[in-house]
Amino acid sequence: MSDQQVEQGAQKPRSERKTARGVVMSNKMDKTLVVQVNRKVRHPVYEKFVSKRTKLYAHDEKGEASLGDIVEIVQTRPMSKLKRWRLLRIIQKANG
Repeated sequence: MSDQQVEQGAQKPRSERKTARGVVMSNKMDKTLVVQVNRKVRHPVYEKFVSKRTKLYAHDEKGEASLGDIVEIVQTRPMSKLKRWRLLRIIQKANG
């Protein structure tokens, strides 16, 4: 194997991994969160900004996030069929 092939297969450093910010929609599963991430995308024809949302499954080892919290998640190795993110930190706790 050449050096280029080894570098391509190498894992990205933690600082380069994708992060996302969203709201916890569900924490009913054991050690798993459902996080809704909202984003604005420009429409290709009408050039108007449209709101899109994505539900991501994130790993929460300690079970510290609760419903309505604003959290930051980071992309990681696949942990199950749908879970490819893990909880990085809780930005703001939900009121109440």
